[in-house]
Amino acid sequence: MTMSKDPSTPPASYEAALEELEQLVGRIESGQLPLEQLLTGYQRGAELLHFCREKLQAVENQIKVLDEGTLKPWTQE
Repeated sequence: MTMSKDPSTPPASYEAALEELEQLVGRIESGQLPLEQLLTGYQRGAELLHFCREKLQAVENQIKVLDEGTLKPWTQE
């Protein structure tokens, strides 16, 4: 099994990064990857996680601006 993405290529979107990360975790957890690919997979996973966190932080910042700096507690009705 080979890694599907070039580790230096940034994901196209949050959703693409999340999907790749889920697939990567599945391959790592399967225990079928050689040690070298495990290391590459771990590094790519760390990059994808960082990318996702940055995207989520950017959205959170936009929400704060839209709410004029005051986040209101979300209540499920």
